[in-house]
Amino acid sequence: MAIARVALPVSVDRLFDYWLPAGLDVRAGSVLRVRLGRRRLLGVALEVGQESEIAPERLAPIDEVVTQIPALPTDLCALARFVAEYYQQPLGQCFAQMLPPLMARRRAGKVAGHCKEAAGAEPGDAADATSVHALLNTEQQAARDAVLEATDRFAPWLVQGVTGSGKTEVYFAVAQRIIASGRQALLLVPEINLTPQLQQRIARGLPGARATVLHSALSDGERQEGWVAAARGEVDLVVGTRLAVFAPLPRLGLIVVDEEHDVSFKQQDGVRYHARDVAVYRARLRAVPILLGSATPALETYAAAVRGRYRALHLKRRAGTQSALPEVRLIPNRAADSREGLGAPLRAEIAERLRRREQSLIFINRRGFAPSLLCSACGWKAECARCAARLVVHRAESEIRCHHCGHARRIPAACPNCGNQDLVPLGFGTQRLERALAEAFPQASILRIDRDSTRRKDAFATMRRAILAGEVDILVGTQMLAKGHDFPQLTLVGVLGADNALYSADFRATERLFALLEQVAGRAGRGAAPGTVMVQTDFPDHPVYAALTGHDYDRLAKALLRERETLGLPPFSHLALLSAEAHKRAPVELFLHRAFEHGQAIVAARALRCEVYPPIAALLPRRAGLERAQLLVQSRRRAPLREFLPLWRTELERVGPRRVRWRIDVDPLSFA
Repeated sequence: MAIARVALPVSVDRLFDYWLPAGLDVRAGSVLRVRLGRRRLLGVALEVGQESEIAPERLAPIDEVVTQIPALPTDLCALARFVAEYYQQPLGQCFAQMLPPLMARRRAGKVAGHCKEAAGAEPGDAADATSVHALLNTEQQAARDAVLEATDRFAPWLVQGVTGSGKTEVYFAVAQRIIASGRQALLLVPEINLTPQLQQRIARGLPGARATVLHSALSDGERQEGWVAAARGEVDLVVGTRLAVFAPLPRLGLIVVDEEHDVSFKQQDGVRYHARDVAVYRARLRAVPILLGSATPALETYAAAVRGRYRALHLKRRAGTQSALPEVRLIPNRAADSREGLGAPLRAEIAERLRRREQSLIFINRRGFAPSLLCSACGWKAECARCAARLVVHRAESEIRCHHCGHARRIPAACPNCGNQDLVPLGFGTQRLERALAEAFPQASILRIDRDSTRRKDAFATMRRAILAGEVDILVGTQMLAKGHDFPQLTLVGVLGADNALYSADFRATERLFALLEQVAGRAGRGAAPGTVMVQTDFPDHPVYAALTGHDYDRLAKALLRERETLGLPPFSHLALLSAEAHKRAPVELFLHRAFEHGQAIVAARALRCEVYPPIAALLPRRAGLERAQLLVQSRRRAPLREFLPLWRTELERVGPRRVRWRIDVDPLSFA
C-alpha cells in the first residue's frame, strides 16, 4: 500500500498519513484534498512511501489531487520547513501560507491575460536592454554593476539610498539583465497601495517583461491566477507584499525587498514570520542575489552590513539633476499663535505654496478626529469596554471608535457620568486637521488620505491620479503617504505629533520615528522645485531631530547600535515573546507562571545561555474582551535560543489549558 505523509493546516505540529487510491499521481509537494474527522482540508504531501506507524485499517484515503495548483517545488518545501522550525510554527500552517485561495477551475488563457494586464505590455515581447541603463547616474551604475558581477550565487546586498536616489531604477536595471537571461525576479514591497504605481514604472522600465502582482487585496480568483502563472514560469516578474515571498518561481534569479525596514513585512498573526528574513533564506536556498533597499535600514540589516555579512551599496544623492534633499526646519510645537495645532510658520509656508500653485502634505500619524473624548466637568473619558484603550472620535461618522477591536458607538450627547453636555475632543487626528486646514485655507482643495478614506477598492488609485493631475492643493495623511510615493509638485511637508513616539516604552521607538520622519520628509522636492520640511516639536535638541535636519541616518544608527550593544538588545541579542490571552486573567497568569518555571528548568538542565524573564502584563493588557500578558526569553546568541524553543514549546503544548490562547513570536517587533 502506498502511503503519503501530509502536512495539514492545523494548530498541532504533526503530520498525517493517508493511503493512495490507485491511479492518483502523488509526489512530494503535491497539493491534496483529504479528510480529517468531519473536515475536508487542503494539505501538501511531504513524502510518499510504503510504511506507516498507523495500522492500515485506520488510514483514510486521499480524496483527490488538486490539479489546478501545481505541486510545490523543492525549494518552497524546504522554505516551509525553515519557517516552521525557526518561528516555531506548525508545519502545516506554514504550507498553508504558500497556497493561493482555491477557486473553481479556470480556462488556461485567463492566466496569461492577467499577466499581460499587470505589466502593461504583450507577454513574449523581448526586453529592451538599453531602456533603463542610459538613465542611470554614476552611483546607480556602480550599484548595478556590482550586483551583476554576483548573479550566479547567493549574495545579500544592502542598497542604502537617500529618498529619491533611484533605488527602484537600480532594481529594474538588475532585473532587466536577470530576465533577459531567462530567469525570474521577485520584488517585495511593504504596502498594497504601492503596487499600482510600481506596475506603471515596470511598464516603462521593463518593457516586454511579463509581470503579475500578489497581495491580499486581490480577489481569490486574481490571486490564484497570478500564483499559477508564477508557478508555471509564465511571468518574468512577481511584485507583491509579504505573502509574495512564498510565490513559486521555478526560474528564480533575483529577490528584491524594497523599504526592507518596514514593520509591515512582519506578519503579526497566524504564522508570525518576517518576509525580509524569509526572503534572505530563500535567496540562500536558490543561490541568487537579494537586494534589501532602504533610506533608513533596520538596525539588524545595518549591523549585518557593518559586520560584512551583507555587502553595502550607497546612493548618497538624489537621482534627478535638479532635485536635492529637502531642507528640514524645526519649529515650536506649542506656540501661542498656533491655531488648531498649526503653528504660524507652517501656516505661512502653506499659504506660500498655494500662491505658487505647489502642493503641501501635512502629516500626522493618527486617523480620526481626536484621540479621546473628555468631560470638562468630571474628567470622564470615553473608553472601550472591551480594550484597555480610549475610544477615538470620528466626527465625520458621528461616532467614537476603538482602533484595536473596531467597537464603535454614537458620540454621546452628554457625559454618561455626570450629564454635562460640554464634551471636549482632546488631541488631533487627520479628520480634525482636515477641518482646521479647510477653515484656514477655504480656497484650497484638501484631500485626506488614511485607512478610513481609502477603504473602498481603488480609492487610493483615484486619489493618486488627482494628486498627479494637480487637482489637490493640500494633502492630509498618515504613514500611508510616507512610503515610496512620488508627487513632483509636492514641495512642503509639515509634521505634527512627532514627539508622541519619544514617550514610547518600546526600545525601537527612536529608530522607527527617524525612519518615518525621513521617509515622509522624502516626499518633498522630488520634482524641479526644492522641498522644505517643517517639524513641530518640543524637543529640537533630541538626537533624532539632529540627525533628521542633516539627513544623517548613519550618525543616528551608529549611536543606537552602541546603545543597543550596551543594553544587550537586538541586534546584539535574540528575543522570543510568549503571549497569552483568555477571558479571565487568572488562567493567563497561571499558564505563564508555569511556562516561566518550565523555561527555567530547561535552561538549567541544558546549561543554555538563555534568560527567561517573569511574566508581565502586555502593553495593552485587555483587547477585544481578552486579558493579555506575556513573558520574554532572551539570548546573546541565536543557537541557544533555537535549542531552547522547541523543547519549551513541547512543554507548553502539554500544560497549556484550552481556555488560554497562546503563541510564540520569534524576533518580535512589537510588545503591545
